[in-house]
Amino acid sequence: MRENRGRASQNGGFCMKIILAQPRGFCAGVVRAIDIVERALAAHQGPVYVRHEIVHNRHVVDGLKAKGARFVEDLNEIPSDAVAIFSAHGVSHAVEQEAATRKLNVIDATCPLVTKVHNQGQRYASLGRTVIFIGHAGHAEVEGTLGRITGPVHLVETRDDVLRLDIPDDTPVAYITQTTLSVDDTRQTIEAIKSRFSDVIGPETRDICYATQNRQTAVRSLCRHVEALLVVGAANSSNSNRLREIGEECGLPSYLVADGRQIDPAWLAGMETIGITAGASAPDVLVDDVIGALAKLGPIEIEALQGVEEKITFRLPRELLEAS
Repeated sequence: MRENRGRASQNGGFCMKIILAQPRGFCAGVVRAIDIVERALAAHQGPVYVRHEIVHNRHVVDGLKAKGARFVEDLNEIPSDAVAIFSAHGVSHAVEQEAATRKLNVIDATCPLVTKVHNQGQRYASLGRTVIFIGHAGHAEVEGTLGRITGPVHLVETRDDVLRLDIPDDTPVAYITQTTLSVDDTRQTIEAIKSRFSDVIGPETRDICYATQNRQTAVRSLCRHVEALLVVGAANSSNSNRLREIGEECGLPSYLVADGRQIDPAWLAGMETIGITAGASAPDVLVDDVIGALAKLGPIEIEALQGVEEKITFRLPRELLEAS
């Protein structure tokens, strides 16, 4: 049973209780990627180009644009010899080779956990195994990973996709997963792979992105205490959308909002406790903006749930450390 945490304000009126998930917002890979762009802008004269959104959040991208970063989707949009940054989602070998041919000054902001998946996939392929990649078609990370593996690789999203694979059941296979999927997201699909194929290997569950798992676990805990869930994040953010879906799975009205302007007061009419979390690419300033929008509806009280305290940091590329 969910707790009813709303209470009366000091003047006797209604006070909305806002409960924040912990952890929420930026993960170490996102912090590193943004830091890379900002340091590159400080270290290089002239424009700095970023292939694809550095992270999937328009507020972050617009902030970096204001500082001088130029975002492109194709390397052909970048002048030869210019500084080019690869986004946190990673790129294919073909993109790397094109950048080398164009003599671009590349700085790689790929999240180290994404790189780990690339290396796992290639290691499995080098062992002669057919790789099954669990991920969402069209996502930037998925496209980059598919282009990093030399050998047979098949993309699946669901257990039904596994059953439809045109691969003999005795084929030696290995699975890898998109980092914005958690252990819970992939469990059924992995079970389907292990049930169908007789020779299967894959990474241990601790190798799946810590930030994705932590945020999803925190949301499940949060949903036991609130009447509705607001997820701060971009519409094209895979992990943010998944957080909203988890809220719905827990039986709550759940909404994905980019900032406070997208809140419809009708969503929360008559509710006393509202939960807030944020995707891994959503900055704290947007959470504050959402809280500010709720405060305009009436008195609020804020509480943060206890949760995992993330202390992981990722090292910056050597060229930027030397430049600084």
